[in-house]
Amino acid sequence: MNLAVAGAPADGAARPTLRPLPGKARVLYRTVSFLRRALHAQAAVWALAGTALLIAPGWLLENLLGQPPVGESAWLRMLGAQAIGLAMLMVMVARRLNDLWWWAWAFALVSVALAVIAVLNAAFGLGPGESATLWWLLGAGFLALAAAILWGLALTAQQTPP
Repeated sequence: MNLAVAGAPADGAARPTLRPLPGKARVLYRTVSFLRRALHAQAAVWALAGTALLIAPGWLLENLLGQPPVGESAWLRMLGAQAIGLAMLMVMVARRLNDLWWWAWAFALVSVALAVIAVLNAAFGLGPGESATLWWLLGAGFLALAAAILWGLALTAQQTPP
């Protein structure tokens, strides 16, 4: 019984090919550099914020950010650990961006959702006498991070075949 495929060597050894693999999108390195930088920048922000929440959640929220006391801080520490995990995922995706560039959509979704939440809280969710400045700045920051990732995705998507 002959199992040799037409065009394949008789000994069954694989031969290198210069053709792109079927179904694989070819992405040029220079097209993903902006997206890679945006992911690294956002990962740095998440890692710093997560570390601060993990180490000193009460001081960060009450003293630095001027928010009212929250009582139990365990959930803030858990949020800090999740932020560090998200930063690690961003770095892993950025390192394999030529193959996994479309995974960055997940990080863009998170950034847009956080920007919307911060802006809505600034506009409608604060009590009388509470400052909205921090929430507007957070909303603008998240929106800037989302815009950077979306711009990087747009640049990268232009170079990929349909």
